[in-house]
Amino acid sequence: MAYLAAYVAAGVVFAVLDLLWLGVVARDFYRQNLAHLLRDPFNTPAAVAFYVFYLAGVLFFAIAPALAAQSLKTAALYGFLLGVLAYGTYDMTNLATLRNWPLGVALVDILWGGLLTAVAATAGAAAARLVSG
Repeated sequence: MAYLAAYVAAGVVFAVLDLLWLGVVARDFYRQNLAHLLRDPFNTPAAVAFYVFYLAGVLFFAIAPALAAQSLKTAALYGFLLGVLAYGTYDMTNLATLRNWPLGVALVDILWGGLLTAVAATAGAAAARLVSG
C-alpha cells in the first residue's frame, strides 16, 4: 500500500508541476526556442506513457531507496540525480542529433527535470511514510 501511495502522490505532484511549467511558466520560452518542432496539439497518449514509465523509475530509483534509508533527503537527492540523468540523456541526444536544438533549452530542461523529479520523489516518499504510519 505504501508503494501505491508513493506512486500516486509522486504522479500527481509530477503531473501538476510539469503541466504548470510547460503550460504557463515556461510556455513562451519553449515556443520561442522550439516553435519549429512543437506539435499542436501535443500527443497525449505519448505524454501519458512517459509519465507512467518515468514514475515507475522514480519509485524504483529514488523513492524505494529513500524509504529504506528512512530519509526524505535521499528521495530528493536520488530524484534530482535521476531527473538530471534522464532529462540530460534526452537533451544531450537532441543536441547531438537535431539541427537547431538550442543549448539554452537543454540546460533549462535538464535543471527542470532534476528539480521536478526531486520534488515528486520527495512527495512520494512522504506519502508512503504517512500511509505506513
